[in-house]
Amino acid sequence: MAQNIYDDPQFFAGYATLDRSVKGLDGAPEWPALQKMLPEVQGKSLIDLGCGYGWFCRWAQEQGAANILGLDVSEKMLERAREMTAGSQITYQREDLEALQLPAAGLDLAYSSLALHYLENIDGLFATLFQALKPGGKIVFSAEHPIYTAALKQGWFVDDEGQKSWPVNHYQQEGVRISNWFAEGVKKQHRKLSTWINALTAAGFVIEHLDEWGPDAAQIAANPALEEEKERPMIFLLSARKPG
Repeated sequence: MAQNIYDDPQFFAGYATLDRSVKGLDGAPEWPALQKMLPEVQGKSLIDLGCGYGWFCRWAQEQGAANILGLDVSEKMLERAREMTAGSQITYQREDLEALQLPAAGLDLAYSSLALHYLENIDGLFATLFQALKPGGKIVFSAEHPIYTAALKQGWFVDDEGQKSWPVNHYQQEGVRISNWFAEGVKKQHRKLSTWINALTAAGFVIEHLDEWGPDAAQIAANPALEEEKERPMIFLLSARKPG
């Protein structure tokens, strides 16, 4: 089973302080770019992999999606999502994405925000999603960028002139990375960008768009803390389609 760090009380309390937890999609600076990659969802069937508080599920409901399935391994996340959600279009369910099984050809869109880099068996998940999507269905997701995840010890290097640099050592050595983020021993998986792409194409998907996301000038002006994100991509956004 995938590590369930979000049910750790210390981690959950820390995560609750993030802008994306407090403000939802408006607190996620990559959301405008990710939203542009999404297909029309009105009347469609969607799945949110690692739904957290259910912000995307509720957005899809507001856009007229017919039914939305929000999955998460964390009981604490799902409890919060249910507290914040009204309406019958959304169903929340506890699932280990490493062992997910879905009915064939029932979904129009699979969506995920910053969850898939926790998974070891990404090949199995992509194969599951491919058969679960209708012909022409899409997968749209964000994940931590391999440049960000590569180093065994994450952190900025700052030179004598104050220039920040992000280390990219151990890039070719894929596998588990341990970070201390809100709690000790948070496990994530580092894989090369080519591995992500090849896993999708091996499952049968056609890549439509890849964005090595960074903030624009307006976002930096509104939130100066984003300035350092110009120095390296922290996340990437990707959309792919099932032929048909």
